[in-house]
Amino acid sequence: MAEVNKEKLHIKLHVYDEEIAVTVNRDDEEFYRAAAKLITDRYNAYAQAYKGKKGEHTISLMTLIDIALLYEREHRKNDTVPYNDILQKLTSDIEEALK
Repeated sequence: MAEVNKEKLHIKLHVYDEEIAVTVNRDDEEFYRAAAKLITDRYNAYAQAYKGKKGEHTISLMTLIDIALLYEREHRKNDTVPYNDILQKLTSDIEEALK
């Protein structure tokens, strides 16, 4: 049980104007801190651009959409299904030719 606790870390993240206490895997700490910074930076950019024009809720949603868009683009870049399909076909062709 003590080993499990050593893998966990209690940290406070500063996200925009709030401190959020979270328990994370020790190996993921830098990702959580980078994520908090990304959210804060994006939110600040939208808040500055739409100050007085949009409410906090809308700015939060715009920030989420912006970050989700980054995720989706990156996810598509890393899609290995087409390559796996080609490799399976080539492997099948090679095995058939060797019979």
